[in-house]
Amino acid sequence: MSSYFSEASLRFLRGLARHNEKAWFQAHRADYEEHVRQPFLRLVADLQPALAAISPHFRADPRPVGGSLFRIHRDARFSSDKSPYKTWQGARLFHERRREVAAPSFYIHLQPGESFVGAGLWHPEPDTQRRVRQFIFDNPGAWRRAAHDPAFRRRFDLDHSEMLVRTPRGFPAEFEFIDDLRHRNWVFWRPLEDATMTGPRLRATLEKDLAALGPFMDYLCAALDLEF
Repeated sequence: MSSYFSEASLRFLRGLARHNEKAWFQAHRADYEEHVRQPFLRLVADLQPALAAISPHFRADPRPVGGSLFRIHRDARFSSDKSPYKTWQGARLFHERRREVAAPSFYIHLQPGESFVGAGLWHPEPDTQRRVRQFIFDNPGAWRRAAHDPAFRRRFDLDHSEMLVRTPRGFPAEFEFIDDLRHRNWVFWRPLEDATMTGPRLRATLEKDLAALGPFMDYLCAALDLEF
């Protein structure tokens, strides 16, 4: 298997982190295209067959605009940080109905020393949070298999960055998975070393990770009445 990213990809992103300004980016735009954007689009395209085998309702879309790849430009309109560019590149492998209803996504993140792969619901609206919590409460056995399988938990970490201080209203404190109901996001992820991101087995590694995340994503889709 051939590699997608290289040390030049990481070097560009390190340079962008040090010189997050339009003039520097324009001077190095060719490096961005050659070493980051185009390889990522190729990776997205190559992952589609494996993703379709996991679920025919998810898409790895390699279109340069409107596809899976996030723009490198930041939306700084409502942020005190006015840096014009992200210092990472990411791609979301999305559900075909994402524009109609809230839906979970698979995600791949390239950043020197901080790359990762993950899947789930990130910053869902309160109504979506309530639906997931109620579904976990009503279907605890399936949640145990999807999110608490020992082999799965050894491979992936559950994001704990945003949680309710108290037990959500309407659920008994003695519920087996009460701490899971306190989450605002339901995301499992695992870090990927720079050597993995730049090595020849990146695609094979990601295909295994996406497959392993499939049962968890299936559960979230069921919670939101989405096809999987």
